[in-house]
Amino acid sequence: MYDEGLVAATSGNISVRLEDRPDCFAITPSSESYLTMTPDRIVVMKTDGTVLQCPPDGKPSSEWRLHAELYKAKADVMAVVHTHSRYATAFAVVRKGIPLILIEMQPWLGGDVPVSEYAPTGSRQLGINAARDLGDRGGCLLANHGVVSVGKSLEQAYVRACYIEDAAKIYHAALSVGEPVVIPMN
Repeated sequence: MYDEGLVAATSGNISVRLEDRPDCFAITPSSESYLTMTPDRIVVMKTDGTVLQCPPDGKPSSEWRLHAELYKAKADVMAVVHTHSRYATAFAVVRKGIPLILIEMQPWLGGDVPVSEYAPTGSRQLGINAARDLGDRGGCLLANHGVVSVGKSLEQAYVRACYIEDAAKIYHAALSVGEPVVIPMN
């Protein structure tokens, strides 16, 4: 994520639901560099906030509630990727969704990229809003915050985060030269 420019410094986070315990997930730790993070730093916790495994000097991402609420609301979600990618976050700041403008958005994201209603960082409400406003899409913008993508695997959630940022870059460029043409939904 860091190399792709989807996060800066220690922003963003990733989690994976445990297959054998659907009420549990592994999540990246709070405020640690992706460049030096090691597997032993990953936190394992329950969706109710109970920490099951954590380094003595570590703690779960401050956005663990976002991930927990997505897992609670969507049984098919097995991974969550939360980024602060520049172009998509710019659209989140102006609370403007990304319409269906690229052919790959339909199969990879399920269509357009909606904006989730604003809620404070780290709050349970942020996760509730994201789960609701995401609907059947592969990701959404978090108002004044960033991006969240979901998937049946970590790879799928990550690719979706990349496609959201790519769509945001292209939409931004298209807006600067004219009126983007939206593809009709199937």
